[in-house]
Amino acid sequence: MAGGGGRRRWVLIGGAVVPALLVIGSNLRLWRLSAGHRFAAPEAPSAPVVIVPGAKVAPDGSPMAYLRGRLDAAIELVRAGRAGEILVSGAASRASGDEIDSMTSYLVKNGVDLALIRADGAGLSTWATCLRAKQLFGIDRALIVTQRRHLPRAVALCRAAGIHADGVVAPCEARKVTKFRNTIREWFAAPKAVLRN
Repeated sequence: MAGGGGRRRWVLIGGAVVPALLVIGSNLRLWRLSAGHRFAAPEAPSAPVVIVPGAKVAPDGSPMAYLRGRLDAAIELVRAGRAGEILVSGAASRASGDEIDSMTSYLVKNGVDLALIRADGAGLSTWATCLRAKQLFGIDRALIVTQRRHLPRAVALCRAAGIHADGVVAPCEARKVTKFRNTIREWFAAPKAVLRN
């Protein structure tokens, strides 16, 4: 009986340790894959286009903190001449809000010429955003703007899709609980992203 209990204990320990090591290892792998390709906006290289992945939209249709930060970073890059146009990618119509309309409206209200904005209403994940940017829009080189914790995964996935991508850190004024929740989500999304590389 004691031997059986010991085996069960080790199985339980292994069942916790192995997934934890997988998650940690995957996150370290994404940091390595994106090394040298993550920048603050003032140090970012130039590219023909800056990609803005979608995020949550408020009930009134305005971009919430994460998305607003990404859009502000994209605006800064265009104004500084580091990108010629903006590709907004997300859900065009969902119960959570029309991300494409929200992003486009925000950019135009903040002085971006509508002619410089391209839209992909079916970029429903980071991978879909990157793959569609390459295959549907023919983008070979781009900047992608997102928050610091999401940046390694976004850069690695875009490069796996065949885009010579550099990431730019977007600001975020979200609540601490929101940042914590999104950090956890990013940690557990890493293993799947590593399989793309």
